[in-house]
Amino acid sequence: MARATLPTRFGLFEVLGIEGRNQHDSLMALVHGRRGKEPPLVRIHSQCLTGDVLASERCDCRAQLELSLRRIVAAKSGILLYMPQEGRGIGLMNKLRAYELQDQGMDTVEANEELGFAADSRDYRFSAAALRLLGVRSVRLLSNNPDKVKQLEASGIHVVERVPCRPRTSRTARAYLETKRTKLGHLLSGVRKEKIR
Repeated sequence: MARATLPTRFGLFEVLGIEGRNQHDSLMALVHGRRGKEPPLVRIHSQCLTGDVLASERCDCRAQLELSLRRIVAAKSGILLYMPQEGRGIGLMNKLRAYELQDQGMDTVEANEELGFAADSRDYRFSAAALRLLGVRSVRLLSNNPDKVKQLEASGIHVVERVPCRPRTSRTARAYLETKRTKLGHLLSGVRKEKIR
C-alpha cells in the first residue's frame, strides 16, 4: 500500500505498509540492508501501545522492540514486522481491562482467560504471507516465543535459527516474564541461539 524511507535513531529503514484482502490483515514492515544468501534476521513484533509508546514497565515490549531494531541494523539484512495485535491479540480496551485484573492479583494469562480470551490469541499467518510477499522463505527469527516458530513453519516460512530476544528489563516486569516462561513456554532461561532442524 505504501513504501518510503524511514530514518530512525537506530539506522535507516525502508518502511512498507502491507494490507491483505481481509480488512483486519495489515502490518508495517521495516526493512534494512540488502538480502544475500543468508536468511535475514526477522522480528515479528506485536503492537504494545503502553510499552512501545508510553514506556510502561509492566512488560518488556519496548525493550524488545529497541533491541530488535539495533540487532537488525547490525545484521547484513533484516526485517521487523510490526503487527497490530495489541494485548496478545485481544485489543487495547481488553488489555486495559486485563491490567485492572492484574492489579487485583491475577497474572497476564489468568486475566486474559478471566475475560474469556485465550492466553495468547495472536495469529502469525499474515506475517508469513507478508514475508513471502517480500521474497523471504527462510528466516533467522528474533524471538523467545516457540509458538511463533511453529506458526511460521506451518505457514511455509522456514525458521533456520531462533535468536533470543532478551533485553534488560525493569524489576517491575519480572513477574510478567516469569508468567511468559512458565505458562506460555517462552524460552527465557538462557540466551543461547537455537538452530531449528
